[in-house]
Amino acid sequence: MGEQRKLWKIGQIDAIGIRSPHEKELQEFSNSKYPLFKDLAIDKMRDFVVNDIGGKMNNIGLGEDWTITFEIFPQVNIHISYSFFGDEFGDEMEAELKYYFSGERVHLIPGEDLVAFVDILLDFIERMIKNEEPFDKNFDVKSKMMENVLTQRSEPFKFLKDEDQEKLSTFLGAKIQKTSDRWSIIREVFPNIFTEIVWNTKEGLDIEFSGENLAKKISSVHAEFLGIFTINQILRYITLNNLDKNLPDICYTMFSRYFTKQKNWDHRKK
Repeated sequence: MGEQRKLWKIGQIDAIGIRSPHEKELQEFSNSKYPLFKDLAIDKMRDFVVNDIGGKMNNIGLGEDWTITFEIFPQVNIHISYSFFGDEFGDEMEAELKYYFSGERVHLIPGEDLVAFVDILLDFIERMIKNEEPFDKNFDVKSKMMENVLTQRSEPFKFLKDEDQEKLSTFLGAKIQKTSDRWSIIREVFPNIFTEIVWNTKEGLDIEFSGENLAKKISSVHAEFLGIFTINQILRYITLNNLDKNLPDICYTMFSRYFTKQKNWDHRKK
């Protein structure tokens, strides 16, 4: 491969010593989604990946036909590799998708977030291939899940300081605008699809979605998940930069089992 990188598998990030449920989920994705790609021209695939998703088509040197690489956050990458082998093994499975993860910060992120993002990517690609628009477009109505997230994850934002603005922007790959009592954190998650996380010291945490491609290319359900992933990454930043503080317990639930083991934290709590 063009650049040397450490490739992680989901089982390493889950770090539970046996085959994790997330490994099984990814295998199910492979079984159900590989037929989408069997007869798809590589140039058409590249067009979807580069222009609609904002990813790259490359090769990671594992004998695959092709790999999609997508940067979730700076130093957090997903690689979806496709290999076609026909009915070589007599099990009616003609191809497979494999999933790898890379980047200096990828080991911070729990398997459930990474697997959910893979699911969103594959769903996005499937709609592009089938030329379908998403069914759910309720972008102005927050789900109960979203309301709970905004309530439960609001408190840690009070630890953000003026000097965090530039560092957090780099950590997230986001544009941040700040006033004395308000933070606006805007990320382009896919081309012309934006999430805006708003932290107001008086009103708490809120989220908005925008962009020319929003309603055409992503469901409101998946948009909410992308917003939650961003909030989770902000909490990771807050935690890593305030380890000497008495942080809310929820901050320590944002990390992978691998990382919490490295830090000698009890998984899912301080």
